[in-house]
Amino acid sequence: MDTQELQRLKNRYDIIGNDAALARALETAVAVAPTDLTVLISGESGVGKEVIPRIIHDHSRRSGAKYLAINCGGLPEGTINSELFGHVKGSFTGATETRRGYFEEADGGTLFLDEVGELPASTQAMLLRVLQNGEFMKVGSSKVERTDVRVIAATNVNLLYAVAQGKFREDLYYRLNAIQINVPALRERRDDIYLLFRKFASDFSDKYGVTKVVLDHGAIAALQAYRWPGNIRQLKNVAESISAMESEPLSSLSGHPQIDAATLARYIPKDDPAHLPAITAQGGGGLNDNDRQMIVKALLDIKQEIDALNAAVFGDQGAHRAIAPAPQETSRETDEAEWQNAEVSAAARETSAEPSAEPSLSLQEAEAANIRKALEKHAGNRSAAAKELGISERTLYRRLAKSEGKP
Repeated sequence: MDTQELQRLKNRYDIIGNDAALARALETAVAVAPTDLTVLISGESGVGKEVIPRIIHDHSRRSGAKYLAINCGGLPEGTINSELFGHVKGSFTGATETRRGYFEEADGGTLFLDEVGELPASTQAMLLRVLQNGEFMKVGSSKVERTDVRVIAATNVNLLYAVAQGKFREDLYYRLNAIQINVPALRERRDDIYLLFRKFASDFSDKYGVTKVVLDHGAIAALQAYRWPGNIRQLKNVAESISAMESEPLSSLSGHPQIDAATLARYIPKDDPAHLPAITAQGGGGLNDNDRQMIVKALLDIKQEIDALNAAVFGDQGAHRAIAPAPQETSRETDEAEWQNAEVSAAARETSAEPSAEPSLSLQEAEAANIRKALEKHAGNRSAAAKELGISERTLYRRLAKSEGKP
């Protein structure tokens, strides 16, 4: 796509900005549009992800059919399956008639699922089936129906992290992620920030018949230095607030109110260091920070579980293999320095640890015996038993299944 074609696309969809990453996202959307590949759009809340599926639909062979945009996070969990796939009369209280779902309504067209990471587990299974073979069943029905829908999904969360936490299906993630398009955060588009501010201020002036506010050099620098956690949505709100409070009714004598940095500061909230976003690397084939943190924590958790089982089975004889406890469950905003220290510490201990031998049958029996004793002690409470053994409930379930001969 040459420069003129790209500019025409921006004009058509009212897109402001010259950022290279934004241009790549738009070019990818147009390039993938003629296919039926599923597209996953990633980016923070407020960056304008919703324009990408519209571009894809309008440039596809489905452009003459329906385009439906659904916010998955806004659908009640109790009715989300009915909303997406429909229901039959009498399938639940209040189902007074058979209803078509969005997948049936959008047959032949495009369905945009925003905030797809918020889908509950049961809905994820149904979505996977319809993506694989176009089949679905209405709630309360045993009749298999078919639909021909192109699905475009968007998320403002790290789905790989959600997969690792067991909150999102891995097979569904890879099915959705045939093509990924990342929309950059506003703070990564420094030179576009003032362009967008001017656009919003101009729109406000035209809409309400007031003077257009302008920023002096100090205010522009302050505008560009701010991190904009709410992205374009927040910038628009700030531009409109300033325009409403600082502009004047249009007249032949009115000029353009000039805003300095001090005035601008009254409309921009101060940064809270405790809520600064994690910086993630995009592209280049490398792991981003969240993925790397997740891997480090998983390795430390596994090491801790092995050492705890050794100690439970062998007593003090197995204690010498233990390493420092894995860090407690952390939020996604964990300080980078903590994770760097955890990596260095884990690497140092890994080099000094002796390789563990394959567990013998007697070891497996001993492990099972210890688990049974812990369960008996806590009257079958698996959470309490796992805590006493120093392992996670997930590991406890896995060990129990293994001792019972389950795969």
